[in-house]
Amino acid sequence: MFASLILAAAIGAAKAAPTASPEPVPTLSPRQLLGQIRAVFRSHRPPPPYETYTLVRKQLATNGYPDYPNSYTKHFWMRNSDRAALSRFVFRDFARGDLTFDRPAFNEDRDPGPPTADLFEPAPAIPHPVTQAYTPEPSASEVPVIGTIRATFEFDYAIQSAEVEGDELHLHVYPIRDIERNRLREIFVDHKTFELHRLIGTDKLFIVGGGPTKVYPATDTITMGTVAGYPVVTHVHAVIGGGYDDDGKEIDITFTEIKFPPTLPAWYFDPHTYAQHAADAPL
Repeated sequence: MFASLILAAAIGAAKAAPTASPEPVPTLSPRQLLGQIRAVFRSHRPPPPYETYTLVRKQLATNGYPDYPNSYTKHFWMRNSDRAALSRFVFRDFARGDLTFDRPAFNEDRDPGPPTADLFEPAPAIPHPVTQAYTPEPSASEVPVIGTIRATFEFDYAIQSAEVEGDELHLHVYPIRDIERNRLREIFVDHKTFELHRLIGTDKLFIVGGGPTKVYPATDTITMGTVAGYPVVTHVHAVIGGGYDDDGKEIDITFTEIKFPPTLPAWYFDPHTYAQHAADAPL
């Protein structure tokens, strides 16, 4: 009886209490939406100081059989501050290639990467040779907050269309400036968190050797994953255009064994010392 009276009183109080109105949720403009997606992605940056990974490249020859010379596996040990990397080809069993200095990058005449690449970064205005170090990403602590103003805008792209497809928000975008450098064309994100799932963008295939370097346009479908809380590229499917009619019209690159070691030996990033470290080279 006592419990019943308490329950009845509670019900009566609930009926008498005015219903609280939910706080209005501001609607994002297209520019704010793109800006928010970029902000969510970059909230995970800069990436850890070091990362290691295996790159597996596969393509077919024009006759439909595997193109073995251009299908290979390489392992990378990378320092993200300047994108310097030690790389080695991985052959069957425990066989490994020579120690090679590299700087993996999209839209350059070398292997794409790394998995933690900034996918919103414009393609380089001019080629970066492997010998040229990149500028480190900002990593300073945030300044004290004394107030907030919503100012998340996107100035590189505009939205052509946006649809919710299952648990994803699918955006078709186009660059409003620097069309050769701003390479994203479609973006797939979680429709609640705005975390990246997949992107479609432009890239380039560089044919080096046997004369002047030839450059062909490519379309990349980039699939994302997560390692230790960081968004990473796990797979790239590239389709080569521009009249290209040779081996590897379609290229698949998979990033596996992605890890973030706390440190790596300094000599990994100094190619002048590779010869004297042959005995203790990483596998």
